Amino acid sequence: MNWLKNLFRVWRRETHLVFTDIGVLLFFFALPLAYPIVYTLIYNPEIVKKIDTVVVDNSRSAESRELVRELGATQGVNIVGYAADMGEARRAMMEKKCYGVLEIPSDYGRRIGRGEQAVTSFYCDMSLLLRFRQYLFAMTDVQMNEVTRITSQRLADGGLLTSSIGGLPVDSQPNFLGDVTQGFASFVMPGIVVLILQQSMLLGITMISGTSRDRRRRNGGTDPLDYDAGPTATVLGKSLCYLMIYLPLSYYILEIVPYMFSLPHVGRFMDFMPMIFVMLLATSFLGQTLQIFVRERESSLLVIVFTSVVFLFLSGLTWPRYAFNKFWLMVSDLIPATFGMEGLIRINSNGASLADVSQYYWGLWALTGLYFVTALLLRYFVSRKPKSQTAEGTITV
Repeated sequence: MNWLKNLFRVWRRETHLVFTDIGVLLFFFALPLAYPIVYTLIYNPEIVKKIDTVVVDNSRSAESRELVRELGATQGVNIVGYAADMGEARRAMMEKKCYGVLEIPSDYGRRIGRGEQAVTSFYCDMSLLLRFRQYLFAMTDVQMNEVTRITSQRLADGGLLTSSIGGLPVDSQPNFLGDVTQGFASFVMPGIVVLILQQSMLLGITMISGTSRDRRRRNGGTDPLDYDAGPTATVLGKSLCYLMIYLPLSYYILEIVPYMFSLPHVGRFMDFMPMIFVMLLATSFLGQTLQIFVRERESSLLVIVFTSVVFLFLSGLTWPRYAFNKFWLMVSDLIPATFGMEGLIRINSNGASLADVSQYYWGLWALTGLYFVTALLLRYFVSRKPKSQTAEGTITV
């Protein structure tokens, strides 16, 4: 009963500290509530459409005009006009009047008429990879359509029936799983929101620790708002406070935001919430472990914000984890958001069950145990330090 009372008092004291600190409130509430909305609005519409393009037609034939018409009819390309030569087209691209240039050689129509291979050149502004991606899709579709049309015409000219020819000898049709629209927001947001949950919690926890450190410096090594409880009750009481705040926020981010913006959301609530619960628990213990590196209130911004981009790359969202070397793969496995992203994307976008992502679920439990032990040891170590030594800045939690 004594231990339970201490646990409740630590939870109550931590809750009071959270709701009376404007900085912590910004990290715990404003950041998770606003960032998913802002990010998704930035990435909408999800794909780049009708990119301005200039044509340099040196052939001026019926075949070249047909190629330009087909390219302009695609979703990703908007033909804004013709240029007399490549110099004029280059100036238009430098002035941002276009982002792509199609150059058709003078022998384009003649080569097609002779049954030879015709080659065109395409130049693209690579400052935004989304444009290159749309150009690649559009050019590939037009190329395949031209091959089918020219092949049918040649067979007809040879006296063969073409009524049964409907396409290439071997046809391929893409079926996109998870990200059906191939949109950028649908691709990146399911992973980003997990990292937002982790980083906002770490920022708030370390800021609370930095503020406590400031109070110790002013009071001879003693925090007047601290509660004298055992290490286990302190660590679990704090984590109970953070989970109480973040579980409703997780429901908002993972259940409501996808419906608001029509993001991929085919997973069941009972499958992804247990995964997120364990990730939040591991993150709360990780935050209490990282408190050792926070000496001032402002240090939390330097310690945690610096890791956000690193954690994003290590999560496998921008580069596949199987391509990591062993060292970076080991570092990636120590980040709760990594397993959280892997599991949530499979559940939320591809309809996997909790059993299908059990390796990530149990990996999160392993991290929970690891960081619980480290947080406990640090709390025990600090509680045995003399107050004067703590006040001097040797170590604080």
